[in-house]
Amino acid sequence: MTDTTEKAAVKTTTGAASTAPSPAPAPRRTRVWRGVTPWLFLIAPLALLITFTYAPVANMLAYSLTDWDGVSPELRYIGAENYAEIFTREDLFRVFFVSGYYLVASAVQIVAALYFATVLSFNVRFRNFFKGVLFFPYLINGVAIGFVFLYFFQDGGTLDSVLNLFGVESDRAWLGTPVSANTSLAGVSVWRYLGLNFVLFLGAIQSIPGELYEAAELDGANRWHQFRHIIAPGIKPVLTLTVILSISGSLSVFEVPYIMTGGATGTETFVIQTVNLAFRFGKTGLASAAAVVLLLIILLVTWLQRRLVPDDKVDLV
Repeated sequence: MTDTTEKAAVKTTTGAASTAPSPAPAPRRTRVWRGVTPWLFLIAPLALLITFTYAPVANMLAYSLTDWDGVSPELRYIGAENYAEIFTREDLFRVFFVSGYYLVASAVQIVAALYFATVLSFNVRFRNFFKGVLFFPYLINGVAIGFVFLYFFQDGGTLDSVLNLFGVESDRAWLGTPVSANTSLAGVSVWRYLGLNFVLFLGAIQSIPGELYEAAELDGANRWHQFRHIIAPGIKPVLTLTVILSISGSLSVFEVPYIMTGGATGTETFVIQTVNLAFRFGKTGLASAAAVVLLLIILLVTWLQRRLVPDDKVDLV
């Protein structure tokens, strides 16, 4: 082939490529359906979310600005008086101090769950058995737990009987004073929710590549070094989530203290107080304001936690 023929062939090929027809644009109707289809799939979940979440929250905000009793068809607007009453009445504000017992219990619970998850993530005898033992309390209904521990802590009950077996004579009313009652109830919450945090931590630890442990052992790292430099950074997102859940749970404790004491003996929590205000004393407006305050506190704690401990991506490899 001569140079002239070769150049002509190249020119012909290039011209054919440049003049190749471009794909025709999709019809207008097809483009419209492509844009609408994702919203069609979102209609049902958005409708449920608005109906059962945002609409009730909006109603709660509206009720918190009234003195509604929950029965009367008339609503009288009173502004921020309910919020002022919550923060100025000592008997209403005292429930925040009760939450302190559960916050301390949450800290103990997180530390214990992290310890057991770390130990049982390694090759330990009967570790599946211990996993089941730790997680089992979380599967029990809260009402059943309340009744079980009600008999456990009563005078002459299970706890006193066990102490007598070891020669300890106890005439203490475990649910008779605010300090002992709140301490006992907080201990029950540790026993109940330890398994949930344990499972979260265990799953996060087991997601860490095993090669990192092998490399650490070759470098002479002991268990503490592996925990400090591999496990702790690797489970940071889960630890952050657990702290948020524990704080919000400490502020919204309800079923166990409600069943065991009914809020008596200084054990009334924020949620028990809100329920009593709405259904026992007929102050639905004040109860709605209390619920709004609880929601704002949880959102504030979550925001502060995110600001102080950002959820950065951890790359261990």
